[in-house]
Amino acid sequence: MPHIRMQRAGRVGLITIDRPGRFNALDVRTAQEFRQAGLQLARDEAIRVVVLRGLPGMFCSGADLKFIRDGGDADDLGYLAPESTRTAARFGDVFKQILEYIHSTISEIRRAPKPFVAAVDGIAAAGGFGIAMSCDLVFASTRASFEWAYGKTGLTGAESSTFLLPRLIGLRRAMELMLLNPRLSAEQAREYGLVTAVWDPDRFDDEVMAVANRLADGPPRAFAIAKELLNQAAGMDSLDAHLDRELEELSRVADGAEFAEGLAAFFEKRRPCFGEREGFSHPAFPALPALPARQVW
Repeated sequence: MPHIRMQRAGRVGLITIDRPGRFNALDVRTAQEFRQAGLQLARDEAIRVVVLRGLPGMFCSGADLKFIRDGGDADDLGYLAPESTRTAARFGDVFKQILEYIHSTISEIRRAPKPFVAAVDGIAAAGGFGIAMSCDLVFASTRASFEWAYGKTGLTGAESSTFLLPRLIGLRRAMELMLLNPRLSAEQAREYGLVTAVWDPDRFDDEVMAVANRLADGPPRAFAIAKELLNQAAGMDSLDAHLDRELEELSRVADGAEFAEGLAAFFEKRRPCFGEREGFSHPAFPALPALPARQVW
């Protein structure tokens, strides 16, 4: 697999995102490879723990916005439609193309009868943030940082982030990350309850592998049942339905003016100007009638 490396170190499985030219962002092929590696190691009974990581100094920045801006993979997008009926892909279509694979992997991570460990050595933003949060344990190097980031381009959140964040850190702090979008250092993320432990980069890999081997030496059946019980207590049985809702809402907003402005600002390296929300509509929030002119007394 060109951009996802899958390795085995005894009873520890390793998934490494290896796409440095795009800051480990996932296009559709990388997302497909990510799903293949995740499902294979989750279901391999010889593997007792899986470590998900990026390259040194780099974790994951989520879906590849350049790939989305450029229209995605036409062949992959149109494989179910006759060529004569195909139309130009919208941004929402391309997001779906990528996120369906990522969401499937996240669902597998949560249901897997073994621990998944995120090793974050660099920026985890947007979808990379969500992927890290979906793991059972999250370790960070001192040069790691964590950022919601979706709002920067006018997006609503996906990759399990709107489901897991309130459960991990509470509603108030989840709202803070969404609305104010602070970039958290590794230590701040640990204080929030997003990160399990923080180590210096020069010993980060060794510390992560020491924990992974400790988990691999643990009781696999007891871990599997305990994880299932904790998932049940946290309401994880509704995760898949929520992932579907995240996908639909993000793809809907991606076809609107706010994302078009956010995407342009991202590549022009400027602050977006979202302005007035003219024409905003959503099935759950029907448009209100216009108010009469206000009288001045």
